[in-house]
Amino acid sequence: MRRITGMPLNSSSSELGTVLTSWWAEINESSQWQDGIFYSLCAAYALVSSVALIQLIRIELRVPEYGWTTQKVFHLMNFIVNGVRAVVFGFHMQVFLLHPKVLTLVVLDLPGLLFFSTYTLLVLFWAEIYHQARSLPTDKLRIFYISVNGIIYFIQVCIWVYLWIDDSSAAEFIGKIFIAVVSFIAALGFLLYGGRLFFMLRRFPIESKGRRKKLHEVGSSLHCKSMGSHL
Repeated sequence: MRRITGMPLNSSSSELGTVLTSWWAEINESSQWQDGIFYSLCAAYALVSSVALIQLIRIELRVPEYGWTTQKVFHLMNFIVNGVRAVVFGFHMQVFLLHPKVLTLVVLDLPGLLFFSTYTLLVLFWAEIYHQARSLPTDKLRIFYISVNGIIYFIQVCIWVYLWIDDSSAAEFIGKIFIAVVSFIAALGFLLYGGRLFFMLRRFPIESKGRRKKLHEVGSSLHCKSMGSHL
């Protein structure tokens, strides 16, 4: 009885696997499917970029006397990084035809670096809030932010220069691993200070309107960052 009932299950599982494999192969080989996915991502990033620009304009009109605050710079960088990604996905055919090949890698890797700088800036903003709430010094946080970003960009530029001189698959693989590690480090810092700030805000009185607003902002930002890093 076990053998008889097991055969249809194995058969249906193998059929499902075959269908999924053929479906993925069809998408992978179809230029129409790929164009549709790329243009959908282009529209999504263009929408996020537009929202960031609108938010920047709203803040500037509301409090123009404060100059370029960390919050304004974050929205500006968010507008730039998502705008660059929208352009890359919108003109993906031209991007993959760039010569030499290192130019294609620069265009593809640059949004990842800008994404790192943008969300580590948000980490800096949250870290300053957390340190001020704990009466801890904040003067070295910005120096640390600038130093880390400077080192990251310097290493990435060295990888690009090496690929320009010697276009090897090993160096290209190292470049991809480097971008992945950079994104992982940004995610760790994001979760560290975002989580600390989130739990610190939870200790405020529940009737506090500012507390509820900040909890929503921090929680939403953590969710968007995790989704954005996968994209």
